[in-house]
This record gives sequence, structure tokens and C-alpha cells, in this order.
Amino acid sequence: MNPNPASSNTVPPVAPAAETAPATGPGRTIINDSVVVKVIDLAARDVAGVYALGTAGPRALGAIREVIAREDSRGVTVRIEDDQVGVDIAIVADYPVPLPRMAADVRSAVIAAVEELVGLRVTEVTVTVTDLHLPEADDQPGVEHSERPAGRS
Repeated sequence: MNPNPASSNTVPPVAPAAETAPATGPGRTIINDSVVVKVIDLAARDVAGVYALGTAGPRALGAIREVIAREDSRGVTVRIEDDQVGVDIAIVADYPVPLPRMAADVRSAVIAAVEELVGLRVTEVTVTVTDLHLPEADDQPGVEHSERPAGRS
């Protein structure tokens, strides 16, 4: 899996609505891959237990990019061919969320959103949990995660 969203820019614009929706007149509907990525990003972020998309390093750099370029799609890579899409998504999960259930919920949300809003058939959604967000990390800035009291799990 390549969680680098820049690789999604190598996919040319697609025209899924022209092939999946009944024709209502002359012309085509073209949906760029960046729109597909954004739909996936928003659907995944709405799932309980998802703290962020991406990994720790790119998230820090992504915060700067987000302010400058309004880019919100780090952690999502798509492979679009004809009217089908494969998705790789990297997630930072809240602790102590059950990871298999959260990943299944992300998969379901992404498939529903892409198929309903974009009109592409989702062939696969690979969810990679790259990190855990620990609540006490928000409460105690500067304290490393490994310095937690020994009795906590």
C-alpha cells in the first residue's frame, strides 16, 4: 500500500457518471480523481474511532499543507479504471477502539459513499492502521507515550 496521496494524481480524470447513470441529454459528466479522494476522506473521517488519516510524520507536514493549499486527503490513494476504483486508506485510530470493527466500518462507509455519490463500483478498500491516538497525549503536552503510569493498559 502506498499512503502517499500524490500518487493519486497520476490517475486521469474519469467519467463514471456517463457510464453508470442513464443519459439525460448530450454530453458527459467528468469526476476528477481528487473528488473521489475527497469523498473517501470525508466518509472515513465520519467513522467512530477514526482520529485522523495518514501517518504521524505526514500528518504534521500535512497540517502546514492544509493551511496553504487546503489539502485534506493525505492517507488516501485511489486506483481508478473505467467505472471501478480500488482504495488504500491509512488511518490513525483512537485508543481503545476495537480496530477490526473500526476498519470494517471504514470499509462500509467508503463503499457506500463512493458508490452513491460518485457512481463508481468499489472493488476493494484496504485499511491500514498506522498509529493509535492516546487520549492522555492531548492532556499532557510534552509527555512521551512511553511515560504513562505502569498500571494503565
